[in-house]
Amino acid sequence: MPLGCPREDDPQPPGDPLAAEPAESGGPAGSREQQSLTQDVSTGAHISVFGLHTAPVTECCLSPDNQRLFTSSWDKSLKAWDVETRKVLWAVVHCRPLTCCDVSFDGKHVVCGSDIDNTVHIREAESGTTVLSLRDQHSSTVTRCRFSPDGQRVASTSCDCTARIWDVLAHRTTLSLQRHSNVVSDCCFTQPGNTLCTASWDRTLLIWDVSAGQFRSRGPLRLAGGHEGCISSCAVSKDANLIVAGSYDQTISIWDTTGLYRKLVLKDHHDWVTDVAISADNKWVLSACKDSTVRLWNIERLDHIPAVKSQRKLYGEKFTQCTVCGKLVSVCLQDVDSPTRCLFCQLSATQPDVLPRLPDPGAAPSLRDL
Repeated sequence: MPLGCPREDDPQPPGDPLAAEPAESGGPAGSREQQSLTQDVSTGAHISVFGLHTAPVTECCLSPDNQRLFTSSWDKSLKAWDVETRKVLWAVVHCRPLTCCDVSFDGKHVVCGSDIDNTVHIREAESGTTVLSLRDQHSSTVTRCRFSPDGQRVASTSCDCTARIWDVLAHRTTLSLQRHSNVVSDCCFTQPGNTLCTASWDRTLLIWDVSAGQFRSRGPLRLAGGHEGCISSCAVSKDANLIVAGSYDQTISIWDTTGLYRKLVLKDHHDWVTDVAISADNKWVLSACKDSTVRLWNIERLDHIPAVKSQRKLYGEKFTQCTVCGKLVSVCLQDVDSPTRCLFCQLSATQPDVLPRLPDPGAAPSLRDL
């Protein structure tokens, strides 16, 4: 996570991860199922070291062609590296520490966010030349910034409890998203770019329709009850069927967007989970942790785990096709008086939908239960 975990000497915000119950001590539970689903890659040998920052590196990202690496740091610098030679291609020093960075899907631009002055900068990936510096977007530290898939918008999140989306071409904010009650720690677009997921220290995930004209007549869908501690990070699968969230309660949750329920909880970290990612084929989840480990979880057999099957049955075993896009939808979570639509078609509807109350989200299975 670009912002970094709350420090132990900081005042505890509402929903602070320090308030969460400690995880069970010890390593993996030892069950055959868990060991087949969990791989600890923290001891793997590194291939290259890029070590010219003078303070902690807050985020890194690869260009789409894997030729360049971009890094942001508390040393106030944004750097571009040649992956093969490990040489710095360019470096730009800002006035304030940088908290995050991201590269556009076409590899032409890099965006970074800063602490203290709360500014978002867009630069040319080739040269580091400034394209746009957006000031006064937020009233507090920028925690994450993300390009939309088409590269025409940038979403930024902040400690001021908001997320904002601004138009790169028009140089103006188009949406201000203000439904979280605590720090908004992360965000991610779906592949089409019309939906944004935000994660927050208020322990919720919000799913927003950010297509033109739709958001103002609706609010976001809310996924809550999945974590006991603040949510640090989120990732949406390429097919938008899964949402993965990491938390300071030391767990990772996997959410099913078809049935709108928490599908599984991954438990094996021994400190705050700071970042998560999911592979394009939905077979792997990657998690980073304050316990100095990175863990790679194999979820290819996820739907074959008996506990996950039971969870799916609990939230609705019967599925039908969305009347709008044809995607499978859980029937039991739909209002029988309205057409059956998937999550993303609900978000695009002109009339508000209310997310059904989920019965006892704590019942979701974890790998330690398998």
